[in-house]
Amino acid sequence: MLPTKIVVIGAGSASFGLNTLGALMRSRRLTGSQLALVDQNADTLEVVCHLADRLNREWGSQMTISAYTSHRQALQGAQFVVSAIEVPPRERLWRSDFEIPLRHGVRQPYAENGGPGGFAHAARNIGPVLKIAHDMEQVCPNAWFINFTNPMVRICDAVTRYSRIRTIGLCHQIYAGYGIVGVLLAGELGIALPADETVSTFADPKYWTVLDRISRSAAKVVDIKAAGVNHFTWMLDIRDTRTGEDLYPLVRKRWSQADPTFEPLTQRLLNAFGLMPIPGDSHLCEYLPWTSDPQTRPWDKYNLNLYDWDRAEKSRGEGHRRIALMGEGKLGVEELKESDSEGALEMIENIAGGTNHYHLAVNLPNDGYITNLPAGAIVETPGLISGFGARGFPVGALPEPVAELLRHELARVRLSVDAAATGDRQAALQCLLLDPNITDIEAAQAILDDYLTSYRQYLPQFWQ
Repeated sequence: MLPTKIVVIGAGSASFGLNTLGALMRSRRLTGSQLALVDQNADTLEVVCHLADRLNREWGSQMTISAYTSHRQALQGAQFVVSAIEVPPRERLWRSDFEIPLRHGVRQPYAENGGPGGFAHAARNIGPVLKIAHDMEQVCPNAWFINFTNPMVRICDAVTRYSRIRTIGLCHQIYAGYGIVGVLLAGELGIALPADETVSTFADPKYWTVLDRISRSAAKVVDIKAAGVNHFTWMLDIRDTRTGEDLYPLVRKRWSQADPTFEPLTQRLLNAFGLMPIPGDSHLCEYLPWTSDPQTRPWDKYNLNLYDWDRAEKSRGEGHRRIALMGEGKLGVEELKESDSEGALEMIENIAGGTNHYHLAVNLPNDGYITNLPAGAIVETPGLISGFGARGFPVGALPEPVAELLRHELARVRLSVDAAATGDRQAALQCLLLDPNITDIEAAQAILDDYLTSYRQYLPQFWQ
């Protein structure tokens, strides 16, 4: 047993909070640990706490569970702080991130992690995240900050450069790559594809179950090494774990025979750059200069759909009602024994226990991991989690055209983080001027002014 203290901030999340709770409390290695649950929404926090109490009793977790609406009170003695916060209302703000540039003639493809929307999204979340990090410096300076908040690269960069706290970003998006490989090589890998369902990496719940099944099946017999920037990584090596065979030639062959409507943007980039990008088209499109032209309308050509904000907001309420039923004992909890914390459990168990764990993707400051990307920039590579902490695996240099695309994004990351951390309007404007979605200086200035005015309550640093 490895009793430790874990603080989960954003514990009231209907998805992340539930899965993280289930994963941590089923761990036999963490039996007897302290678990502090934090959420600003007292109502959702109470619902999650009732469920935590039930799991503690029925699973014999022997944890000491506490609840807080302020993170500062929870941090004393913490060894791990897991964060998945979002400035609310999440979906309405995301929709606004998309619509504000549209008023000024800029139609971005997705508006979550890249594009003008990525700037606004990061700027809102960086302030609250840095408040957590600065409080950790005072209360638990040696704790690890495990980040799940998007935009992943910008949040991790902010904590790394504007605090002394050790941070790692974790994301499960690499499984989109496994899903694509599973579809392409279904026959060779023994994977049954659905005859009457569309397989897609698009962030829509109707695709999640089938994609997850294919991804998990592929991951049992395939090893993928990928590196780059979160949501913009590239497959460097694909191996059959049963034979050691290099599967990249076969993947390329299958792409040439694939349905042209299956991840068409990914197909085009593989053909153009010789490597396959990982995240699937709906994430990939955010970072590219070829997905927002109003004349050619690439969002139609590549079927780049917008996020369904209304349905996501509705499903959050349904998720909280389901958690409440679990906490009241009116719904079973056995499925939570299979819940996936997206790496938080593995991070905590192996650092606290001094054991070794290979992780498919970790986001860390570039310490020679990718030699032709800037030192210190947040990059995503495979990693080793151990009693020494978290380290990435060096993958060498990426092909220069691919590296140049990533360097452009990392330049925008740095500018947006500096702007959000200090309230620097010039850095914010420069970030937008480097954005591939924006081709007009006046439009960039108008978008920035509109964002800062519309979000003044969330971005006080720009008005001081």
